[in-house]
Amino acid sequence: MKDHVAGSANAGKFQHPERTADGQPRATVALSDPRTLWFNTGTLCNIECRNCYIDSSPSNDALVYITPAEVADYLDQLDDRGWGVTEIGFTGGEPFMNPGMIEMAEDALARGYKVLILTNAMRPMMRPSVKDGLRRLKAAHDDRLTLRISVDHWSHALHDEERGAGSFAITLAGMRWLRDEGIRMTVAGRTVWGETEAQARQGYAALYAREGFDIDAMNPAETVLFPEMDETAEVPEITTACWGILGKSPSDVMCASSRMVVKRRGAERPAVLACTLLAYAPEFELGATLAEAERPVALNHPHCARFCVLGGASCSA
Repeated sequence: MKDHVAGSANAGKFQHPERTADGQPRATVALSDPRTLWFNTGTLCNIECRNCYIDSSPSNDALVYITPAEVADYLDQLDDRGWGVTEIGFTGGEPFMNPGMIEMAEDALARGYKVLILTNAMRPMMRPSVKDGLRRLKAAHDDRLTLRISVDHWSHALHDEERGAGSFAITLAGMRWLRDEGIRMTVAGRTVWGETEAQARQGYAALYAREGFDIDAMNPAETVLFPEMDETAEVPEITTACWGILGKSPSDVMCASSRMVVKRRGAERPAVLACTLLAYAPEFELGATLAEAERPVALNHPHCARFCVLGGASCSA
């Protein structure tokens, strides 16, 4: 597993929860408008990408499969806490490797939530039992179910460079099945290859047109382009003064509107994290319950600056 500690470019930074390296007050973010509750379904995946932020692979079970009963408990807690969440997100690993994925999605949809499932649309999703389950979910909850497909680049060569030879063709086959079934899709790509955003979106637009995918390449909510998450790259720490300097609000940052539930290997029960991107950083674990997870989050990691505050990215729909 990778070392999830800031590299030498950030030596001395991101150490103290309340102060930056030069002694200024560190910015914090309150849970001001919770909209999405994420569940990590487990870190096992059918493939191993070159730059997976969570180290998912066929052998990494650092985060084990969360169960439908555990998900149901947190959905009950949402009712008790009155958070106002509208969307339940499922990420991994590959969510469709978790045997309870359809049941967990069905429970969330039946309670009236929108459901977003992040998937590579490869063989785990294409198992007959999963396809039958997706058809059932689509029939009962059509417009509230979305699958976000990982298409790292619009060309097969660069996508396969990241995800392995032949992966682009297998993912496209899964997307064609979703297209034919009328199941709503969006796409998550990456911006690591030196293209401008306009060039990348034009490439995705051509792919969608060629394949007949009903996905808007120009809409950032339908084609999400994530910046590279390099913990060794030098980034500034975010102080309380930065909000005014940058013209941003704490409410713009992902931890103002979401939390993620994970189940660690060997743990008796799941834990609630401040961020979907920092599953292995203990300082971002807030407790076992949603009530404990209501406290503010200190922006004490390079990802907080590079990905969320400066990059403006969000994992939610």
